[in-house]
Amino acid sequence: MSSPRTIAGRYVIDRRLGAGGMSTVFQASDGVLERPVAVKLLAEHLADDPDFVARFRREALAAARLQHPNIVQVFDSGEDPESHRHYIVMEYVDGPSCADLLRERKRLGVDETIEVVRDACHGLDYAHRAGVIHRDVKPGNLLVAEEMSITKLADFGIAKAAEQTRITQVGAVLGTAAYLSPEQARGEESGPASDVYSLGVCAYQFLTGRLPHEYASLTELALKQQQDAVTPITDYRPEVPRELDAAVRLSLERDPRARYASALDMAHAIEAGLHGETTAATERLALDSTAATSVLQSGAAHAADPPTRVAPIPPAAPPAAEPDAARRRRAEAEAARRAASRRRWGTFLALLAVLAAIAVVALAILSTDGGGTVDSPSADDAQRQIQELRDFLLEHSR
Repeated sequence: MSSPRTIAGRYVIDRRLGAGGMSTVFQASDGVLERPVAVKLLAEHLADDPDFVARFRREALAAARLQHPNIVQVFDSGEDPESHRHYIVMEYVDGPSCADLLRERKRLGVDETIEVVRDACHGLDYAHRAGVIHRDVKPGNLLVAEEMSITKLADFGIAKAAEQTRITQVGAVLGTAAYLSPEQARGEESGPASDVYSLGVCAYQFLTGRLPHEYASLTELALKQQQDAVTPITDYRPEVPRELDAAVRLSLERDPRARYASALDMAHAIEAGLHGETTAATERLALDSTAATSVLQSGAAHAADPPTRVAPIPPAAPPAAEPDAARRRRAEAEAARRAASRRRWGTFLALLAVLAAIAVVALAILSTDGGGTVDSPSADDAQRQIQELRDFLLEHSR
């Protein structure tokens, strides 16, 4: 089905700006306010999922409440009565996305990267404080407004709307997999730290022209995220300050608690790193990481304490008490084992006693003179020695 020429009797479609698996974006003219806008038409098959539609409407309302210079403003949303297509009307940003810039230039300048990431951090921090998580931060959603020389985040809410619907249950991947945090890849709930990770992937790619983890499949990506360390940026671009390299890679820690506490902390860290400086956040996180590594290498039983901003993980529950019946059976088996052991030792000791008696009698016979007089042990002595041997063996066999 072809796209409608007019949406809601108000927005006249001018040209297509881009398309994805979930939507197509057009530049349009608002016939009421006489201004350019961007209209996102959701894919037709999404309208068949009532859960998605309900979530989409809720998230569109949440996104519309976000008003910040570094966030693309949502003006309107609804369902076109003629085409029955669901739409979102947004601020039109006259400029390329960062995905466009990467396609043209492979990587961005260092100063340019800092400006883009800093602006995105400010937009994310505002949204996070308003309780909205982006969940799909990637270069295609970072739009550079050339006239104002600022970066704006687009597409808040759509990834959230598609979670736990039939769309995701049949295996569709939201966004580009390379920018998903490890916890998102595991299917866990996203939080501010997830957006920080995704923006960190963008920053790494802007500076190096490659992803932190190159992969051929989603399984390979998940394994590399869990097992492989991120190669330093300076290995690919030596002119990048080491402090900036460390600041970016801290956002890529696999444990969300080891990343920045907020997107604003990340903004301050990368700006300081550009000038070869560190911040309190980068120093604290580096110390936490070093301490954790030291504990693991020394074989200590307890991991290093998590950052103070994170509640400690509660201790594991104690093992359940052993049932009385099982405890009685175990005690009876132990008693039977000991009794059998004592019987075996008794037989062994009796045999030793007999052998000892024979040895004493033989010694007595060998020690007599020709007239049959016994000069060495008497019968009483033999009996006493036998009893002493028995007592000794009993004492040392307990």
